[in-house]
Amino acid sequence: MKILLVYPEIPDTFWSFKHALRFVRKKAGAPPLGLLTVAAMLPAEWKKRLVDLNVTNLTPKDLAWADYVFISAMIVQRDTARALITRCKEANAVVVAGGPLFTMEHDQFAEVDHFVLNEAELTLPPFLADLANGQAKHIYTTTEYPDIHLTPAPLWPLANLKHYDTISIQFSRGCPFSCDFCNVTALLGHRPRTKTAPQIIAELDSLYALGWRKSIFFVDDNFIGNKKQIKSEVLPALIEWRKGKTGVPFSTEASINLADDPELVKLMTQAGFDTVFVGIETPNEDSLAECSKNQNKGRDLVESVKRLQRAGLQVQGGFIVGFDNDPPSIFQQQVDFIQKSGIVTAMVGLLQAPPGTRLHARMQQEGRLVNQMTGDNVDGTTNIIPKMGMEPLREGYRKLLTQIYAPKFYYERVLVFLREYHPPEVRIHLETQYILALGRSIYQLGICGAERVHYWRLFFWALFRRPRLFPLAITMAIMGFHFRQVVELHIG
Repeated sequence: MKILLVYPEIPDTFWSFKHALRFVRKKAGAPPLGLLTVAAMLPAEWKKRLVDLNVTNLTPKDLAWADYVFISAMIVQRDTARALITRCKEANAVVVAGGPLFTMEHDQFAEVDHFVLNEAELTLPPFLADLANGQAKHIYTTTEYPDIHLTPAPLWPLANLKHYDTISIQFSRGCPFSCDFCNVTALLGHRPRTKTAPQIIAELDSLYALGWRKSIFFVDDNFIGNKKQIKSEVLPALIEWRKGKTGVPFSTEASINLADDPELVKLMTQAGFDTVFVGIETPNEDSLAECSKNQNKGRDLVESVKRLQRAGLQVQGGFIVGFDNDPPSIFQQQVDFIQKSGIVTAMVGLLQAPPGTRLHARMQQEGRLVNQMTGDNVDGTTNIIPKMGMEPLREGYRKLLTQIYAPKFYYERVLVFLREYHPPEVRIHLETQYILALGRSIYQLGICGAERVHYWRLFFWALFRRPRLFPLAITMAIMGFHFRQVVELHIG
């Protein structure tokens, strides 16, 4: 059996980093973790190929070679996935689809031959058994959650890793919290299910053996969902693993209550974590209560962020406007919070209601759902009719994003962060392209860019005041260029 695994193109979004990746001559952020994991679940004797449309093209020869085309996608890839499916069917290819997009919207893709939905550990085996008997059904789904102790390591050799800037791996699925706008629990449940420490170490060993020395992102929706196991097993194993190794910084996602546990934070930085994405959402207490973001309530959120920064963790933040309890002043409140906290990578989106969430059910009951959510965090769209009115929301949002990613505000925020940030000493592996990126940034940002005055101020401040953070300062300048391009593309 010959299986072609195809990943649709990701559009130009906040997290695509397309404009930043050009500085380091990389084509995409990370290879498709889901498809590579599914590939490892297929019979070993089957022939497999990966075509990631973010780094290469799909040819007629590829489609002619394949017995089946496996496609996985997220909501933000809806349009490119649809175009891909159409092309596959025009070539008379048999399409098997799974992943978050199809799990939530499979009824909108009539051309797909077989859907393997939810988590593949449970739905792929019956599909493969039926396929072997010539009786494959149209849809395979489940309401159960699998034990991921048995999940195999992704089949990394299928991906040409030189095209990517980072790699994603997964330790856990599920989240113990109940934010009403989040579909993580709808898809993966409340009880965090985890891999074992030996599983994670085996995955890291396989990547290191392939020569990978750059960033690794733990894609868990809340890495600290099971604190006991993280503290007692996983982080000690990671600390031991990285002894004598060069580079390989880790990043992940976690809830803000991480800041309440200095021991856990110290273990994470010792293990090599230098960045954590946190769902801040809003500084407005009434809006936090509205969305059941209880872990964020009743705390000094700025101080919680700075506590993590001082301990050696760069905090990336997710923010939302459009809650029913948001006052007209919320847009400036968000700007003030983001600037004061020094959260350089601040993803601000309009409130959206994903299918399967409590928010979606409430909006449906109130007759306030419109269109489909795009899955793009910063395109200025929403599938909710907001209480403050659509035009005030859009205009306030436009001003907010334009302000925080204007060079003056962005570079000020970088300096606020760098003054606070105190990471441990780490041996960093630098590819030639990362060194050349400095020259490209000097030319594009320091000579040709509208931000050149701010760029050179940051350049010399970091070089003379915090030389160890100089590479990070230049990286942030490049990331700011990407964010401005995306903001201008979506909201002008």
